[in-house]
Amino acid sequence: MDLSWATITTALVAAVTISKAFKFVSGLRAVDYLPGLWVPFQPLSLLGVLAPERSWNPGVIFVWTWRHTRNIYRRFGSDTVSVIPFFSGAPSIYTRSLDVTKQVVTVGHKTGAFGKTDDMGRAFLFWGPSIVVASSQDQWRKHRRIAGPAFNNDTYQLVWNATQKVYSDMIDCEGWAEKGTTNVPRIQSLTTKFTLLIIATCGFGLPFSWGEPPSHDGQMSIQQCMEIITLRNTFAIAAPKWAWQLPLPWVRQTRQAFDTMRAFMDSHVQARREAINSSADDDTSKDILSLFVRASEHDEGKRRLDNKELIGNIFALLFAGHETTSHSLAATLGFLSLHPSIQDEIVEQVHEVTKGRNNGEITFDDYSRLDKALAAFYEGIRMFPSGVYLIREAKQDIALNLSGIDEEPKMLPVKKGTSVVVDMIGVHYNPRYFPDPEEFKPARWYANSTSNAYIVDGEDHTGFSIGPRSCLGKKFATTEAVCFLVLLLRDWRVEPLLSVNVSTGEKESKEEWRERVMQAKMTLTMGVRDVPLTFTKRV
Repeated sequence: MDLSWATITTALVAAVTISKAFKFVSGLRAVDYLPGLWVPFQPLSLLGVLAPERSWNPGVIFVWTWRHTRNIYRRFGSDTVSVIPFFSGAPSIYTRSLDVTKQVVTVGHKTGAFGKTDDMGRAFLFWGPSIVVASSQDQWRKHRRIAGPAFNNDTYQLVWNATQKVYSDMIDCEGWAEKGTTNVPRIQSLTTKFTLLIIATCGFGLPFSWGEPPSHDGQMSIQQCMEIITLRNTFAIAAPKWAWQLPLPWVRQTRQAFDTMRAFMDSHVQARREAINSSADDDTSKDILSLFVRASEHDEGKRRLDNKELIGNIFALLFAGHETTSHSLAATLGFLSLHPSIQDEIVEQVHEVTKGRNNGEITFDDYSRLDKALAAFYEGIRMFPSGVYLIREAKQDIALNLSGIDEEPKMLPVKKGTSVVVDMIGVHYNPRYFPDPEEFKPARWYANSTSNAYIVDGEDHTGFSIGPRSCLGKKFATTEAVCFLVLLLRDWRVEPLLSVNVSTGEKESKEEWRERVMQAKMTLTMGVRDVPLTFTKRV
């Protein structure tokens, strides 16, 4: 029997359509027909990332771009909704409820009902297994056993001292000491370099300075490597091996960045192993790499981390201690520039803490008393969380309680294999937990100033994740941030660098500046757009 191409094509289209229809219905059943978005691609899938952002394809950070105009939680009248792709990707549940989040992340981890998916964190797994991407509890415990002891008060003292030194170097090398006013078109150019030097000093024990940033064998600087890796991580994850050999300038640059970074980490891990296994190691080095390697060397058998696992953990540390802290400091300074009274409150607290000291020195012992700077940093992270999503997969059929406190239980059956996506932007802008969520209000984090059980004392600060697997480097980051902010604000007043309309000669207003500048951009993590600031020396 002869079949025409038209008949064959029609049959194939019909088969694909029927297959996708069954897939779609199966997805609806997996989330028990929970109301939500119906889209062609899962927003976090490769197709969802590569396809242009449109009304039919929300994009990776639609929870940010749609939060005013097409907020999915307001649209469907619930803090927990579904996202069902009908062409490519798996069904998922998105939530901005802290009650549901704790069921999934905290209780789910303890009971084994929820866990990380095997393909989560592929950008980090590229470098090797680490505590960030460990999917099983056994793997996580293995890495946690090695990594945990490296974060201690000795480390935080080292971070504080390094921050003071790097700040002083920055002022000298940038020529600020001789200036009354300094314009910085992109504050990230300073915060990125600053946080990289702190992690190089405290993470790797390397004696770099502001004038001599980290590099490997005089090649591309580590800061350049990190910027390229961050921007081109999708290529690194998805590209086949042959694509890395394409004779294109940007591919060669990408390959050089990845090769340089791997060589940098591998050489330092190997050198530290050799030093620790020889008489050259005096057991006094306090940098995190030394503590990682020393702890790993003292373990035996399966608990010992090999070079690949050490490099995986060190990259996770390098990235988290550099990229995310840099983004958060930029956002915090951007908002502080719009609120001079909050700057003055922080400076006043600094003066109170250091009152009576001849040199006005601020020490690590003052950290706990500088809660206003810490609160400002917390609020910057709340408004621009680097980690947009926490994703957990149901490891068994289970039910989630969607009801709030003092409400009748409303149970949602969740099928094994279904992903629950905790939307951190949704949580941080949920007025149930944060009244006036669009307003920069550090006072909401002040000790003893809130009755909100979710955020009291900052222990449940979701910017550093939630539950047993929350960020190990939280106090590393807050120590660095508090020290940097109090030093900077003590010496300088921060203002937005307003643009000028070329046609009219008029400056934009602060409200226009915020609307233009304080917007999100997504690379490997979420950050704020380039933040232009003016610094005026205090007298």
